[in-house]
Amino acid sequence: MNNTKIVFMGAGSVSFGLSTFRDIFSCDELKGSTLSLVDIDSENLKRMYDLALIMNAASKAGLKIEAFEDRKKALPGAEFVISSIAVERCSLWKYDFEIPKKYGIRQTLGENGGPGGLFFSMRTIPMIMDIVHDMERICPTAYYINFSNPESRIVLALGRYSPIKSTGLCHGIFMGQNDVAKIMGVNKSDIEVWGAGLNHFQWLLDIKDKKTGKDLYPLFREKEKAYDPSFMPLSRKLFNAFGKYPSCSDDHIGEYLQYGWEGGEKGYDFAADDRYRVELKKEIADKTLGKKPLGDWLTPSPERSIHVVTGILNNKKQAIESSIVYNRGAITNLPYDAAVEVPVMLDAGGIHPICIGELPLGIAKLCTTQIGVQQMAVDAAVNGSKELALQALLVDPVVTSIDSAVKILDELWEINKKYIRKCI
Repeated sequence: MNNTKIVFMGAGSVSFGLSTFRDIFSCDELKGSTLSLVDIDSENLKRMYDLALIMNAASKAGLKIEAFEDRKKALPGAEFVISSIAVERCSLWKYDFEIPKKYGIRQTLGENGGPGGLFFSMRTIPMIMDIVHDMERICPTAYYINFSNPESRIVLALGRYSPIKSTGLCHGIFMGQNDVAKIMGVNKSDIEVWGAGLNHFQWLLDIKDKKTGKDLYPLFREKEKAYDPSFMPLSRKLFNAFGKYPSCSDDHIGEYLQYGWEGGEKGYDFAADDRYRVELKKEIADKTLGKKPLGDWLTPSPERSIHVVTGILNNKKQAIESSIVYNRGAITNLPYDAAVEVPVMLDAGGIHPICIGELPLGIAKLCTTQIGVQQMAVDAAVNGSKELALQALLVDPVVTSIDSAVKILDELWEINKKYIRKCI
């Protein structure tokens, strides 16, 4: 039994709320711990608090469940802060995508790169810096585990401007694993992949048979030639050009490249997101009221936040496949002050990036270009600077016109100005 305290910021998150609950309530190592739920939306908080009580009872986890709208009341005694938060995520994201499109800028998603990625950074990083500054005062030894996008820019800001121990988590590595397994015609559970690079721009350095350790890249190269050409066309063109398969999908990868639109530029499916939110709320209500069984909601999800928690708590000396960390030499031919995604080792001493060494030269150069964009965006966000924001746009390969950049900046700045401010 453990008595650690986990604070879950943004407990009402559609993307990661339920998966985090699944992992916490199915983990025997966390029985008896305290789970403090935080969300500024009282309705979402109440829904997830009620669900947590039901899952806690059904799993016999014996957790102490708390709920707060004020994070400062939740943070005392916290050892881990798991965070999945966004500022008016979908409503503002629509502007991030449509306004650049109006001026001829071709984005694939507008979340992690391009003008959309910049304004996600401008409004999200100040909010997250507020949280970690509170942590510095209230629970300075706690770990901050981030699920929010843009992951690389958030982790970079934390690495530069806060002593709080932090990492970011993403399931992109598993999406890449699924893709290569599909192309090879093998079961994804029978292979292992080893990847490194940037978040949503990670490259599979190795594909191996899980049992024998056999190198499966020769099989992948053979099968890829004849596979359906409509499947991940951008990723496969990059694979054929650079020799390694990139992860995690054409739309995410395309955010970082001036030719990314060749993999599609439909943007995020906001209508599907709206439908999913309605369906999920109904499903939660039905399960909370006992109209439906909890079923697989009491089994672990594929996410890794609780692996990080228990790996540190119980000194497991355990590796996980992928985590976004401040580089500090983990990838030796990328800048020291970059946010990279690499495998990490977990023990009582914390989160230790596994040194990858050098990426292949061409891949390193692609990543280095985007690192410069991310560094400029972080500087703009933490300083609340419109001047630096324009420079961040003009170093981004997705932006192909100075005049368009100025017009985009003016419009999106006006829409987001209440969230933009100096935060260091």
